[in-house]
This record gives sequence, C-alpha cells and structure tokens, in this order.
Amino acid sequence: MEKSPFKVDKYYIKRVDADPKSIYCHHDIMGELLVPTHKHEKAQMLYAEGDVVFVTTETKSYFLPARHFIWIPAGLEHSIEPKSEHVMMRNLYFPVEENEEEFYKSEGIYPVNNLLLQMMLFTNRWNGDLEEGTPNFSIAKAIKAILPQICPTNLPLELPQPKDKRLGKILRHVENNLGETILFSNVAHEFGYSERSLSRLFRKDLKMSFIQYYTIRRILKAIELLLERKLSVKEVAEEVGYNSVPTFSNTFFKILGQRPSDYLNGEEILEKSK
Repeated sequence: MEKSPFKVDKYYIKRVDADPKSIYCHHDIMGELLVPTHKHEKAQMLYAEGDVVFVTTETKSYFLPARHFIWIPAGLEHSIEPKSEHVMMRNLYFPVEENEEEFYKSEGIYPVNNLLLQMMLFTNRWNGDLEEGTPNFSIAKAIKAILPQICPTNLPLELPQPKDKRLGKILRHVENNLGETILFSNVAHEFGYSERSLSRLFRKDLKMSFIQYYTIRRILKAIELLLERKLSVKEVAEEVGYNSVPTFSNTFFKILGQRPSDYLNGEEILEKSK
C-alpha cells in the first residue's frame, strides 16, 4: 500500500493531554495513511468505520476491523495505519482514574453492539475537550463505564511481532501464499527445520503455534477482502486458502463471533443508518 505524507495537524498528539482532567473527543475521516508512533497520558478508545485500521505497538500488530474498537491504555506507544484514507475514526480519550478495573489496563479489540454503536454515533456532534460537570462529559464517562460489562471477550485480532529474523522470513512466506493451503511440514522442510524445532521456535518467539498464527492471518486477510465488497463469501474463502465455505465460515465465527455473511450485513446496515 502506497503511503502518503503525514498530513493532519497532529490533533491528538498535541491536544489530547492539554487538559489532564477532560475527556478528549475527535472524530474525522482519516485523510492520511500513517499516524507515527506516539503515546498520550490518557487512555484511548478508537472505533473504526469503513475499512481496516492497523495499530502497532512494540510487541504486537493489531488488526482493527470496521465496527470494532480498540482500547489503548494510557502511556502505550503505538502507531496507527488505516488501509484507506477514507476510514472514519471516532476517538475518545479518557483520563486515568484511581482503582480502575483490569479491563482498562491492557489493550484489546472488541466488537461494537447496537447499544454502544448508538452511543458512539451520538458523540458525533462533539469535538475537543469535554469538561467535567457537563452533560457530554457524563455521557462519555458512561460509555467508558459500560465497556467491561458489554465487552467481555477480547478478540484475538492481533499477531505478535517476531524477534527472530529467521521467523520473519517464514512469516513473509505465509503472507505471500495465503491463497494456498500451507502445510506445516512443507514449511519446515522448505526452510531447513525439523517440525519439532520449528514448532519450538514459534512457541518461544511468538507464544503461539504455527497453525494458530496461520489461521488468524487467513481470517484477518478475509476481513480485508470482505470489506472491499468485490468478492463473494465463497471467493473470499478461496482467496485465503479454504476449499470449503462451511469450514471458512466456522473458523470466521470462532474468531469474530459472527458469520462472514452476518459481518457484511452489519456493514450494510451501518451504511444505511448514516
């Protein structure tokens, strides 16, 4: 993907923490293809519409699909890279409170249900600092308060960054051949490993097995293709190496909690509600 220069006024990097007690709000079409690595003293709730957003920390690459949000704890360095400059990003930045629940202390990606969607769309009229004691501040704080209750499951939509350069070559091979059925035994042989030693390398470096990594990467690619709306579910399944649509649909459901067709229908409903 060709990157354009960093164009915006760095709104959130400069203004988010200016008032440490406020909740900062910013919604806008992305209009750029990279927000460089930065951090803020407030926690960030980033909700995406229209396409995929890649959020990268020092140790992981997060894949934020449309109609999901990522919670980014305060002080965590991260970069943001949307797949398209037309992505709508809705951001709320919350000051850290004493004795917060564990939910707020680690990053994670969560689906947005209808209740949360309507609350986020309601904030569309806001911009800038929401001051304590105002109705808008209270509504935004209520959004934060309900998250642990309505978002019990952190979706596995992230992939670890390899530290071992040897693994980097193998993962690039996987990336370049997602449309094929990749067998672990063949990968081990091609790169000069025994299956046992390569399995240990995956577990040691990535903290997951090859099949776990491969499955998540295929589904992440499938989400990208579905959002492009150019291929049918059957064609998307084939593009990420599944010969069976039911198997693809079941795997998609295990990771996202919904079928590919339901995911597409949800996007269409959101478009009509705007």
